[in-house]
Amino acid sequence: MAQPVVLLGAGRRDSCDEFPLARIAAVRPVVLVDPDPPAWTRPYLAGYLTADPAREAHTTEAVLAYAAGHPVAGVLTWSRAHLTTAARITARLGLPGLPYETAAACADPVALRTLLHRSRLPTTGPRDEGDTPDAGNTGQARDGEGPLVSAETVVLDDEVHIVALTRTTPGPPPARSPLRHHVHAHDGLLHNRFLRTCVERTARALALTHTVAHITLRLTARGPRVLAVAPHLPGDLIPLLVERATGVDLATAAAALATGDQPDLTPTRQRAAAVQFAYPTVTGRLTHLHLDPAAEHDPSADHMLLTRHPGDPVTAAPHADVTDRLARWVATGEDPTACEEALRRLARHLTVTVAPAPDVHAA
Repeated sequence: MAQPVVLLGAGRRDSCDEFPLARIAAVRPVVLVDPDPPAWTRPYLAGYLTADPAREAHTTEAVLAYAAGHPVAGVLTWSRAHLTTAARITARLGLPGLPYETAAACADPVALRTLLHRSRLPTTGPRDEGDTPDAGNTGQARDGEGPLVSAETVVLDDEVHIVALTRTTPGPPPARSPLRHHVHAHDGLLHNRFLRTCVERTARALALTHTVAHITLRLTARGPRVLAVAPHLPGDLIPLLVERATGVDLATAAAALATGDQPDLTPTRQRAAAVQFAYPTVTGRLTHLHLDPAAEHDPSADHMLLTRHPGDPVTAAPHADVTDRLARWVATGEDPTACEEALRRLARHLTVTVAPAPDVHAA
């Protein structure tokens, strides 16, 4: 039997973390480290350790004690908050992983910008523009600035591979929570030498190696500027979009990198894929949420799921975060236009009723 990988933190099912867990568990036994392992993770686990990955020293000792009797092949996390814990464990076990200094910089937006500035890389401040640095939760440009693009990158030793680009459509300010993400195997920006050079320099400045990275860039009139670096699998079903559009499986690539193996990055598809998130239009209590089963018969529908329940309190889109999402659906097609049309068709199958509450955000 293959040696297991240790996963620090399960994440949340409604944050799309089930897909990568399922893919990794299909190729490697997974031992989860979580203070309260959620029930939805159990079918994918070979075991678990009850520990809080946010408690770095305590969790490191717990994993080392486990590894003393059960050989561990690698360590993974898809949480920025657990990067330093993962780095400490891999260093102690002699496994592939991020240098501790890199993990600490990527976990702190201010430290990250300082390090990138030191390497003369152009950046933009998320605090200044109302953006957030987490993968899958990126914001909107100011007037005169360009769109957001995230490079789904695999770094193996000195080789930096941009597997795909994710284009994000943000919601209204101030929250700017993502409304949709698109991935297209033939995205023209894949051939943009300024973007590729910026991504490669970023990976080398941070000493990234043996990792999947989600590098978010602002495309401006002055060229691409680095907004955030997440040296782990992104959320928001982006790994699924990449797989549907290109055939490259980022989740199994991450598992391979964590165990020192060579990932298979061969594209086998030339398509497009997109995910749409539904948010409430008013703040209040959700009284009705229904997805017409007929949506499943749409030939472009790939993945549809309700993510809230009647009775839940919800916040309207201008202030909503990912926990307020009502549903999500994925569409695939030959190109982004086909995906956009499919997303609009699928949206017609969702009905929502919210009992309004007083606007706590009103001035």
